[in-house]
Amino acid sequence: MRISLAYNQTPTAGAAVRAALRDRFAIEGYAPLPELFDAASLAGLDSELTRLELACTRRDFRMACMDGSPRHMTTLGGQAIATGSALIPRLYDDPSLRELLCAITGLELIAVPDPLERHVLNILHRPGDTHGAHIDDYPIALVVFLEAPPGPPDGGLLEYLSDSTDLRRFAMGQTRFAYHRRGDAYLLRSDTTAHRVTPLRRSGIRRVALNFAYTTEEFTPVRTSSAARLYGR
Repeated sequence: MRISLAYNQTPTAGAAVRAALRDRFAIEGYAPLPELFDAASLAGLDSELTRLELACTRRDFRMACMDGSPRHMTTLGGQAIATGSALIPRLYDDPSLRELLCAITGLELIAVPDPLERHVLNILHRPGDTHGAHIDDYPIALVVFLEAPPGPPDGGLLEYLSDSTDLRRFAMGQTRFAYHRRGDAYLLRSDTTAHRVTPLRRSGIRRVALNFAYTTEEFTPVRTSSAARLYGR
């Protein structure tokens, strides 16, 4: 797997890109990573997706521990991915990727101890599918897009609240939105940045994303039941 040369720390341009991302992440708790992986890497992930999707589970419920926000999506948890894929766990631990994430966040990131949450697959593929408002158990999320809606009017947008865990604020119009294409990724301070995915608005489109969770040695998670409900068997 190769990350785009645009993020390489050696060229002056790459250093400038990293500095801009670091500044934005510090302010918003969010940093976009357009075209993070090259075409060959995406092709490998596509092959994995075709096989892994057969093991996914449909979820339709409201998450009680997250103010009853809705979950209408198809998912696969970390343990199933580790069993069914060699590529995805290798990418999760890739030194060049980890180095980039550490540079942007300013944190010494390590793998999360819970294999269920380490790397998960989230698929929205029906009209109205959504990943409702929530915060994560662990501090850093990298989300990689394998498929994406054609444009913002189709839904499937990231909606987030910088430096807020108050899910009630989604109803107050104080949020930011971000659209991502296939091959893009984003980095989120996911324990202190409330976030959700807006509903898909029509049939025939999909939003398929890999979510990698990371933590630090010092971080103590406030564990909820959300991961077990969304990704457990």
